[in-house]
Amino acid sequence: MEPAPPEEPPEQGVVVLGRFQPVHKGHALMIQAADIWRTENASGKGLIIAIGSSNQPPSIRNPWSSEERSAMLRAWLDSSGIEATIVAIPDIEDPPKWVEHAEKYHGGAGSIFTTDVGTAELYESSGWPVIMGELEHRDSYEGWRVRATAQMMSTVYDEDAVRSVMGASVPEEVVSHMLEEGLLGRLAFMGEGGEPVG
Repeated sequence: MEPAPPEEPPEQGVVVLGRFQPVHKGHALMIQAADIWRTENASGKGLIIAIGSSNQPPSIRNPWSSEERSAMLRAWLDSSGIEATIVAIPDIEDPPKWVEHAEKYHGGAGSIFTTDVGTAELYESSGWPVIMGELEHRDSYEGWRVRATAQMMSTVYDEDAVRSVMGASVPEEVVSHMLEEGLLGRLAFMGEGGEPVG
């Protein structure tokens, strides 16, 4: 299974789990809230950002590799001053065994900070303390909406226009990274049909 778990997973920390396809402002708000909670309640523990679905083949639902998503996160984290360990976790398509599997990557029972009820239930049933964050601007920051916007912009070559449109839902540092690395163009050729967007 790729990636293989590290020989030594991180020490217990405050875990934020997401697919980050791509890193959007909803993720940024959640990570900021998790870091504030960690600072106030568990300052001796680190922040661990776990990238899920790291082994999924490219598709419109999973257009970016875990390495690309990690670089997006790092671009935003560096600009925000938040220190975090980033780990990638492959899917196993077995929810009851997910937490046991994920612990090999993100470490044992620390705390999980989430806005997702399903994630909260999985971790709580495995004995993890769960901190439920507030969902902010959920309609604007749903991953599928952000990807649909990115796909729409994938054939636009005016960088200012791309920055303006994508910047409504994606942090500026992430948009810049995506443009610098050419991470939008592939979306023009992904989707249900065989026709490129545009």
